Amino acid sequence: MIDLATALAENPLIAILRGLEPENARPVSDVLVDAGFRIIEVPLNSPDPLMSIQRIAAQHGAQSIIGAGTVLNVEQVEAVAEAGGRIIVSPNMNPEVGRAAVAQGLHWCPGVMTPSEAFSALDLGASVLKFFPAEMVPPNAIAAMRAVLPSDSVVAAVGGITPDTMAPYHVAGVNGFGLGSALFKPGYSLDDIGKHARGFKKAWEDLT
Repeated sequence: MIDLATALAENPLIAILRGLEPENARPVSDVLVDAGFRIIEVPLNSPDPLMSIQRIAAQHGAQSIIGAGTVLNVEQVEAVAEAGGRIIVSPNMNPEVGRAAVAQGLHWCPGVMTPSEAFSALDLGASVLKFFPAEMVPPNAIAAMRAVLPSDSVVAAVGGITPDTMAPYHVAGVNGFGLGSALFKPGYSLDDIGKHARGFKKAWEDLT
């Protein structure tokens, strides 16, 4: 089973499948994994998200890390773990969620925006610092925080990311990106999703 370090090394782009319907979980994840994605997040405000997580984990859990986004409380952490999820992504930095995720051996990715939040999250065992929303944390701000964060901390920018906006964040020290509506929307066809996925992957490869 793939670990987070390997997944990030292979492709540090996180697919955020907000609004995914369970019946589309396998075909959509098939397209993404075929395009080289190794981390897939189903936000919990999607229709029956735990079923989607369960189906994707059963299909691709060996070669990809599957989990949930918009995780706001401890009960949700437990439910995601039971569904086979291995990554817990939140829009905020909730210490209780972090402790619960780490205690279950899950990868916790809290949303942070300030140095205080970032260092507190790392102290609690965060695997990835999710700077969110990226529109409110410009590259120069992340570069300034990068200068004081531990060199081995993993930083992802999430929110409004497109292939054209990745370069300045990468220069600022971002290790990866969370990709939302520019990659997936419920109305996109599988061909659309595949095209977007390949475009993002090429944009990342061109930076590295």
